[in-house]
Amino acid sequence: MVTTIQIEEKLKEKLDQLKIHHRESYNELITRLVNTSAPSKFDRESLVETIEILSDPEAMREIARGIEDFNKGKFKSLRQIRKELS
Repeated sequence: MVTTIQIEEKLKEKLDQLKIHHRESYNELITRLVNTSAPSKFDRESLVETIEILSDPEAMREIARGIEDFNKGKFKSLRQIRKELS
């Protein structure tokens, strides 16, 4: 079932900033936020850290870029990094 909700413009702007990707739907965003902030999964300190990261639009964009790079094969294996450092 699909439903419509009303939110204030300021809240919509905050939600837009929390999107990992501009094509992420609000349903996906809210589901992600709810699933990652469930108190039963985290202790209080972890929950606060998670909220801080989720509230940082730049950090979320960097995470999304990292995921995109990984999916495109743009990464180095641990073996490659060890070889470069030795």
